[in-house]
Amino acid sequence: MANSPGLSQAPASSPVHICCGVQIVEETRPEFADIGRLTKRLVTRTIAAARAEESSAGRVLAGHLGPQETALPVAKAIWPAYDRVNVQTGIEAWLAQPGRSHTLVGLTEYKHRDLGLPDLLQGGRYSPGVGSVETEALPAGPDGETLACVQCGLYLVSDTDGGAAILLRGPEEHGLEDVRLEVTCAGQDRAPEIVAEIKRLSLDRNVFRGHVIAFGDEVFSHHRGGLLSFVDRPEVARDEVILPDEVLDGVERQVLGVAKHASRLLASGQHLRRGVLLYGVPGTGKTHTVRYLLGRLPGVTAVLLSGRALGMISEACSVARALQPSVIVVEDVDLIAEEREHYMGDSPLLFELLNEMDGLGQDMDVTFLLTTNRADLLEEALAARPGRVDHAVQLPVPDADARSRLIQLYQGNLELDLIDPQTVVARTEGVTASFIKELLRRAALQAAESDDANGQAAGETPIRVTDADMTAALDQLLDTRSAMTQVLLGGAPRRQHD
Repeated sequence: MANSPGLSQAPASSPVHICCGVQIVEETRPEFADIGRLTKRLVTRTIAAARAEESSAGRVLAGHLGPQETALPVAKAIWPAYDRVNVQTGIEAWLAQPGRSHTLVGLTEYKHRDLGLPDLLQGGRYSPGVGSVETEALPAGPDGETLACVQCGLYLVSDTDGGAAILLRGPEEHGLEDVRLEVTCAGQDRAPEIVAEIKRLSLDRNVFRGHVIAFGDEVFSHHRGGLLSFVDRPEVARDEVILPDEVLDGVERQVLGVAKHASRLLASGQHLRRGVLLYGVPGTGKTHTVRYLLGRLPGVTAVLLSGRALGMISEACSVARALQPSVIVVEDVDLIAEEREHYMGDSPLLFELLNEMDGLGQDMDVTFLLTTNRADLLEEALAARPGRVDHAVQLPVPDADARSRLIQLYQGNLELDLIDPQTVVARTEGVTASFIKELLRRAALQAAESDDANGQAAGETPIRVTDADMTAALDQLLDTRSAMTQVLLGGAPRRQHD
């Protein structure tokens, strides 16, 4: 076929494209300048790869452990996320022992990768590089102390027994959910021995031991194991706990008495584990009593569970077992009576709690302090599992004498200028401590507003409460339009559930 006018025939070896009726020839034959550029690019990449391999974690490990590093045994250990600060403490204590030195190397490109020491020992192009050490400051004491915890680091250790390497990895968002430690070194038994020693030091130097701690909102972050926070140990005097003597005496005997005589009881073959249930309508002082008991147990580890953290029952019991003597406080335990725990099939959390209580050895010095507003929701389950709760006591609505003492307790610096204080006591029959506390605050506010209206404001001087102020506050709280407030303050009976 003849060529079209105005078009030249392209070489057979060149690709031809037609655009707007015009042939466009793409020349593919390399020119000398192309060869130079390609050679330079290849050399650059080869050098970069060689340098990366030279500075990789695998090469660093080989340089520290010697040519036989790939054949060395590896020992491993795993801790829950809340123990991260204790693992760091244990490692640092082990490294600080006489005759031992180390270098800490940070790793790069480790996130979202299931890397362990065996992967690093194999080396290769996919081995992570070395870089700066990434740390996270975590609470390490009740007074704001923190400890820098390594996120992903390689400890190169030297001592009289030879070289060793420790890989430490902490939990990460959308990745690892626990704390992992891996050790390798020469000698078949030495790596497991190092892991065991770090475990022992982590427990012996546990930063939570002897303190009041709580699982917080971090439980619902990416850390499946949750995070623990320090809580100030409460200080509540005995005369601030307004309960009938026989009620408070019984609770003290079961909690404080067993703690005081634990050694003799154990030597006599008596069990130490105990469960105490405080129940009653809201506002009768259940939490206040728990605070008093914790204040009377200095040096005893207390783990607090409430609200959404109630799902951490298993973790709380694990901490309590490790750090005994200890107390586990479960507030509003009725909230878990019918709660279904997602990871335990159809078992209510209440039964998980009872199982944990049953699983503790008789000689374990662990106290369970449970509080509830709805003992009726627990009675059947507790009756079916006898021995889990040793002492159940109802905290009653305060009688006239108790209400009089509560007024004195919550008075603070108020000046109560009342003709007949018993009038207030009589009008508050059936209310709780919470109601009395709010009554005095409202009476003080009423008095302060009256002073302002009469031009008698006196700066920061104590407020003087008169019969008129107290009557106004009482009328306000007892008004039928405040029915919900009365219920919330324990000043009126709740409608029973069906």
